[in-house]
Amino acid sequence: MKEFLINYWWLILIVFAFLGCFVTVNQGTIGVVTMFGKYRRIMLPGLNFKLPFLEQIYKKISIQNRSVELEFQAITVDQANVYFKSMLLYSVQNANEETIKKVAFKFISDKDLMQSLVRTVEGSIRAFVASKRQAEILTLRKEIVLFVKEQIDFALEEWGYHLIDLQINDITFDTAIIESMSRVVASNNLKAAAENEGQALLITKTKAAEAEGNAIKIAAEAERQAAQLRGQGVALFREEVAKGMSQAAEQMKQANLDTNVILFSMWTEAIKNFAEYGKGNVIFLDGSSDGMEKTMRQIMAMQQMGDKKNM
Repeated sequence: MKEFLINYWWLILIVFAFLGCFVTVNQGTIGVVTMFGKYRRIMLPGLNFKLPFLEQIYKKISIQNRSVELEFQAITVDQANVYFKSMLLYSVQNANEETIKKVAFKFISDKDLMQSLVRTVEGSIRAFVASKRQAEILTLRKEIVLFVKEQIDFALEEWGYHLIDLQINDITFDTAIIESMSRVVASNNLKAAAENEGQALLITKTKAAEAEGNAIKIAAEAERQAAQLRGQGVALFREEVAKGMSQAAEQMKQANLDTNVILFSMWTEAIKNFAEYGKGNVIFLDGSSDGMEKTMRQIMAMQQMGDKKNM
């Protein structure tokens, strides 16, 4: 019976030893194996063999992408507080044995790695922001990301990691600064609106003045042409009158009549016009033959002067 129990325990020990020879490593994970506390080798994903009771899996390293959200504060060169919210995406460089050894033994735990990574990123961003003014920060999102990548790539490589992406999701300022920025934007918009309105008013007035000037030019040209036509009409009229009078005088001579009848006719026509179109003015006329002749000569002279002015 005693021998049976001994054999039974040996059988159990052999079974446990056999089962302890195999270990499974999940996909996306690398196993780090130590023996007597010293690094020995790595295990790739899948079923792996190890020496029972001697080899131990010290740590399983994930080679998948990892992300962490960061919130921190920085101060600009003009002493403005800037608050950042960002997302950091990183991973193990590769599944190479040397890289896995760095990842496994550089830090005691993932918490220490995360603390160092976060402080490195914060320090890089704060150093960049400290050299910029508050008004520049909102336009330098891309430059901040590039600067941080350049600063921490070397450190991450020494740790066995590399930075995949850094996204700055939000940049905010103190309430007082945000309100002042809003006032500046509003005042700039009002200034731009006033300038636009002034330009529009100037254009409107300029166009109106141009239109008025063109209208005056057109009216003056039309008046000039009308005056010219009126003068030409009066000249033609008088030419026709002169022809008629010449023909009448010629006919009167042929009939042995006195041509002064024509002057008398013009005299009476003038008196008729005075009476018809006069506006209450008193006109004294000499009714003698010499007076009529003198008056007719003056009227004809005035008409000739008027013709010269109209031409």
